[in-house]
Amino acid sequence: MPFDFRRVQLPHGPRCAGLGLLEACLGRGLQPGFPLRFDIYRKVPKDLTQPTYTGAIISICCCLFILFLFLSELTGFITTEVVNELYVDDPDKDSGGKIDVSLNISLPNLHCELVGLDIQDEMGRHEVGHIDNSMKIPLNNGAGCRFEGQFSINKVPGNFHVSTHSATAQPQNPDMTHVIHKLSFGDTLQVQNVHGAFNALGGADRLTSNPLASHDYILKIVPTVYEDKSGKQRYSYQYTVANKEYVAYSHTGRIIPAIWFRYDLSPITVKYTERRQPLYRFITTICAIIGGTFTVAGILDSCIFTASEAWKKIQLGKMH
Repeated sequence: MPFDFRRVQLPHGPRCAGLGLLEACLGRGLQPGFPLRFDIYRKVPKDLTQPTYTGAIISICCCLFILFLFLSELTGFITTEVVNELYVDDPDKDSGGKIDVSLNISLPNLHCELVGLDIQDEMGRHEVGHIDNSMKIPLNNGAGCRFEGQFSINKVPGNFHVSTHSATAQPQNPDMTHVIHKLSFGDTLQVQNVHGAFNALGGADRLTSNPLASHDYILKIVPTVYEDKSGKQRYSYQYTVANKEYVAYSHTGRIIPAIWFRYDLSPITVKYTERRQPLYRFITTICAIIGGTFTVAGILDSCIFTASEAWKKIQLGKMH
């Protein structure tokens, strides 16, 4: 018979009825020493137990259930959990009030000599034709242009825009249809368990829009911190976006179109923290699983055994 919740069969007699289990059944004539009195895990001889098929089935199911819960807890213990929280603060105080920006955009119908980047903000910055850390790549045999640039902005509301404002001669009808490959702020975070809007405009296609229209992208930038298990922090920014397309006019006529990125910063910071379950909690959970499962299984087995014995007595009474 496999592992089983066995039943104790006590020998009949006056000595066993009046003495403790250990003294009556194991220690006949032998008085245990002082340390043995504190043994709470007293043993019962194997020949005093009774195996049953019901107990064997419950034992097997009990072991399988414990194994399933153990593997589930082990998986959770090994897996790194990412916890997020919100708070109001500027997480990157060492940045000098700056945010790094990475922009990659293609304008397939505008020559590279006409494409420029302008930056403005509420601190009085007004830069036309930003060229530092930027590159222009001709497209379509020189008829189009791909602009790639990395620059910094102040942590105040403002805008940066791709336009022809820095060109020496303004074109008559600039075509501002475009595709945005990348627009990100801060460090690049590529973490499997974090799915944020770090490049929300990546893949935006405006090739079928009105060639003479301006495009407004209104960005709400949310500071983001990622802290790994070693305590190292990386600072990035997520953002939400709304956009509109329009043809602008003034009293002098139609305004030269541009691609505007108007941004504002959120006071709320999102923090992601890598955590792993402590070892003591894992051990406590495993002990609770084993102890609880055996206790419940023992109660269930005892109820079934008691019911079956009562049923046998009823059947024997009917026969007599």
